[in-house]
Amino acid sequence: MGLLTVIKKMKQKEKEMRILMLGLDNAGKTTILKRINGEEIDTISPTLGFNIKTLEHKGYQLNIWDVGGQKSLRSYWRNYFESTDGLIWVVDSADKRRLEDCKRELYTLLQEERLLGATLLVFANKQDLPGSLTSEEIKTVVELDSIKSHHWRILPCSAVTGDNLVVGIDWLVSDIAARIFTLD
Repeated sequence: MGLLTVIKKMKQKEKEMRILMLGLDNAGKTTILKRINGEEIDTISPTLGFNIKTLEHKGYQLNIWDVGGQKSLRSYWRNYFESTDGLIWVVDSADKRRLEDCKRELYTLLQEERLLGATLLVFANKQDLPGSLTSEEIKTVVELDSIKSHHWRILPCSAVTGDNLVVGIDWLVSDIAARIFTLD
């Protein structure tokens, strides 16, 4: 039995998924995590390390790691890559001036060996704000169609209203489950 088979069988029993949520600072990662978890979102301050929430979704235990996105913290992201099944990349759709930074950071992540095979969900957050770019516009600017190394999907969302958050998590969990929890 190969190592991958052993790992698959172990994960099968646990029904556990490790999801890493990253993005530039102020993209809305913590707000998304709190909204998904049913917590209040009125007082949120910048994440200076990480938040982790464990929740049940569709019979799976999701361990979601929300890591701060400030420039000074990005070099520490690699400390969280191990055993990541899914990557949620959060984009601030209203922050047009930082989209190139956003794209550069995402493509740096996608080259990481320890993230190969992780499912990628891009949340085009802050759709509730006037002047926000649509998910199609973000897809074009960030050149998501050029990503061939990962299963990916982009969804417009709002952490404040909760729009599309569950739809995104449903897709992410289904895609990961189809890859990892298969019977040999």
